Amino acid sequence: MISEDVSLGEGVVVYHPELVNLYGCRIGAGSRIGCFVEVQRGARIGQNCKISSHSFICEGVEMGDGVFVGHGVMFINDRYPAAVNAEGKLQTGDDWSLIPTRVGDRVAIGSQATILCGIRIGYQALIGAGAVVTHDVPDYQIVAGVPARFMGDIRDKCPSRFAAIWPGT
Repeated sequence: MISEDVSLGEGVVVYHPELVNLYGCRIGAGSRIGCFVEVQRGARIGQNCKISSHSFICEGVEMGDGVFVGHGVMFINDRYPAAVNAEGKLQTGDDWSLIPTRVGDRVAIGSQATILCGIRIGYQALIGAGAVVTHDVPDYQIVAGVPARFMGDIRDKCPSRFAAIWPGT
């Protein structure tokens, strides 16, 4: 389902719109959205992004341009989730605080990664499949594991990605 309050940029492709849940979000031009993806109200996805199937992008997530999100990636926006408030009643929007997450341009997030709230993922960072990201990830860093830890610099591990930017690499 794509709600009427979704802003889709020019050339956005939503594969099987009947199998997604998009509401109150903004998706930039040229982006691709796979099956069984949910993008919540207030989330913003940049231009030319690819969101693979079964991923969940919650309120408070802002993605830059050219971001790749693998299959089954989960974003979290509540540091202390609970079903009920102090009185034992089901929580409402007044009972929790939204904690935003920022994803820089050209970031790649591997399948089944979990991104905790309040994180900033820097330019061209690479998040390994299955990683649980609990802290900010600086530009160009590769992180993997549970919890995610530094594994290297994408410029060293994948120089061909940068040949057009830095001739001679």
